[in-house]
Amino acid sequence: MTSDAIGRQTSDAELKQQVRDFWQAAACGEVYAQGASLRERLDTQARTRYALEPYLARFARFEDGRSLDVLEIGVGMGADHLEWARRSPRSLTGVDLTAQAVELTRARLGLHGFRSRLLRTDAEQLPFRAGSFDLVYSWGVIHHSPDTPAAVREIRRVLRPGGRARVMIYQRRSLVGAMLWLRYALLAGRPELSLTEVYARQLESPGTKAYTPAEARAMFSGFDAVELRSELSPGDLLEGAAGQRHGGVLLQAARRIYPRWAVKRVLRGLGLHLMIEATRPAREDAE
Repeated sequence: MTSDAIGRQTSDAELKQQVRDFWQAAACGEVYAQGASLRERLDTQARTRYALEPYLARFARFEDGRSLDVLEIGVGMGADHLEWARRSPRSLTGVDLTAQAVELTRARLGLHGFRSRLLRTDAEQLPFRAGSFDLVYSWGVIHHSPDTPAAVREIRRVLRPGGRARVMIYQRRSLVGAMLWLRYALLAGRPELSLTEVYARQLESPGTKAYTPAEARAMFSGFDAVELRSELSPGDLLEGAAGQRHGGVLLQAARRIYPRWAVKRVLRGLGLHLMIEATRPAREDAE
């Protein structure tokens, strides 16, 4: 192994630990978990999640999991995992980089009388045999991994021929990206900062990435019938707790005057959420 390869390995390992530490400290959506009991907090988080992202369920189509072997990569607080469990899959497996996500998801399922095979593991090195699943789902997760293309290759590997992937990653040309660049590059006197650098430093965990549709298609080039569409996220619309880690008077003012109705009508294509549906080729000789 060359010194450059060794250096990259170390760098990726350190970044992955930073990502793990970030999400272990606060699971995605935890700000919405309000209530006296654990069940109340988890139920409130789920209701808020689906109210802010009404297109999520339409994309996931949880009912398709019935009688299939389903894998979710990045279970978070377990809201989507519970929805998969409710549809009676033949088997349900969930993985996450953090112990907190695994335990929260296990607790949520237990409160509703369900069980799942839950593992703390790395999306870039899934501990499953090739062709283990009919459907792999991941919502807003693999763009946090240092080697996102490796995670995509793993999704393909663990899918059976003809199996389906439903994955959301972040879109680079988004309103969220524009707002972050305006604040942390232009207004901070650092216009030389690229959008890639701003995403990596300011959007969620360290090293977070975002992709153009062309880049996403390239990552999923080993799949058939790749379909992409984007949606405006709560961040693009300055709704919910979007921007909570940034704060400041400027953000508060923007929330009050933000023309959400106009954004929804005119700028729909600049949504942060880039949703990808793809199918593993049914025959290997078709690749």
